[in-house]
Amino acid sequence: MSTHTTTDAPLFEARDVHKSFGAVDVLRGMSVGVEPGHITAIVGDNGAGKSTFIKCLTGIYSPDAGSLAFRGKAVTVSSPDHARKLGIETVYQDLGLVDDLPVWHNLHLNRELTWGRGPFSVLRRKAMSRDAARMLEELDVRIPSPDIEIRALSGGQRQAVAISRAVSWGPSLVIMDEPTAALGVRETAAVEELIGRLRSRGTSVLLISHDMPQVLRLCDTVTVLRHGRTVSSRPVGQLSPDRLVALITGASTDKEMFA
Repeated sequence: MSTHTTTDAPLFEARDVHKSFGAVDVLRGMSVGVEPGHITAIVGDNGAGKSTFIKCLTGIYSPDAGSLAFRGKAVTVSSPDHARKLGIETVYQDLGLVDDLPVWHNLHLNRELTWGRGPFSVLRRKAMSRDAARMLEELDVRIPSPDIEIRALSGGQRQAVAISRAVSWGPSLVIMDEPTAALGVRETAAVEELIGRLRSRGTSVLLISHDMPQVLRLCDTVTVLRHGRTVSSRPVGQLSPDRLVALITGASTDKEMFA
């Protein structure tokens, strides 16, 4: 659990966010705050609205109502590029890696180092390879070489490369959508260690996960989303797997459980 102190102003805050698609109300009052240097989880059943909320936060969708604030200032995130400029990076389940490219190129996707301009530009391959080795070393990510193609890596190594790419460009907030869903026990442990190192660097993490033991191991705060609404937001020390399941399913309410 984080040793960082909580400040009055969260790094990021969403209040009463709503989003509908036609007659379907997906988000009906989503609120969450992320403190600096903390890991915050959003949990809920399939269809609770977690993915829609992340897309609102990262500029893929525009909320119909509610507000977003980053570093204490109201923001309207207009696009994924705008989110990145604010310091928000996202690691999706599909990772967004290119199998046929080496690790160093994946770490520099859309941020390539080049000589020259326009159609006469040339990739600075050696410089990007050295830069990639430094990025991986700083996060203690172990892969055979930054020159190896992504397709040659294991699932855990691929996840580590995707996280490294998100973190290495100086973000304040990294969003991770089910980062260990397809991994085995050993690879899951390695990725969890990497996430813990992000917190020790002062990077805030917003984690989407169905793995309740993982949430309780890693996170400082857990926000429960049900039917598009935030129904609870509690420090992890106040929760247990049974309490989380009860909140997610509606078997018990926050007021009943913590009265």
